[in-house]
Amino acid sequence: GSTGSMHDKETAYTAGIVAVNTTLAPCVAGLVVFAIRAFLLPPKCLDVGGFCNGILAGLVSITAGCAVVEPWEAIVIGLIGGLCYCGASFGLTLVKVDDVVDAFPVHGVCGFWGVLSCGLFGDPENDMGGNGLFYGGDQLRVQLLGLVMIIAWTLAWSVAIFFPLKALGLLRLSDEFQDKGADVMEHSPAKAYSHAP
Repeated sequence: GSTGSMHDKETAYTAGIVAVNTTLAPCVAGLVVFAIRAFLLPPKCLDVGGFCNGILAGLVSITAGCAVVEPWEAIVIGLIGGLCYCGASFGLTLVKVDDVVDAFPVHGVCGFWGVLSCGLFGDPENDMGGNGLFYGGDQLRVQLLGLVMIIAWTLAWSVAIFFPLKALGLLRLSDEFQDKGADVMEHSPAKAYSHAP
């Protein structure tokens, strides 16, 4: 969604719409996640970490289409991105997958949604480069092909990297590290914040 340059009125407008859309979508997504975590999902508390991940979810969701959608569409994309993040995060918890920073819900699921949203939104008649299905366009086919290619590329490199690491015993931490916690063992020396000698 970059303009590449800003040398005339048209590219300045594009830069402006990118700035607006990459502000609106994360704001909406963050508030959606905050509200869902506060009022619907257990433990029903004010979750600042969830709010921050909601903001990231909105940013990831709008990145693909930030220059080709209208601001109201960015709001819808951010709202759906927040819902996608919550669903994926809650789903991982249900199936007991340990993703402590919710990397897959934020980047995987919301990235998937963001690529798809580019094929749904964007009116070709507003001269912003959109060609979404909701306006009779055919961009969705290209976006679906792109997702297939992204999945294939990611899967191929993941297999090529992680299987050899697993075979060499380098993929996971030792039981001692896991029992004590990597923060204690590796990242937070006992005297790191101590003023005593």
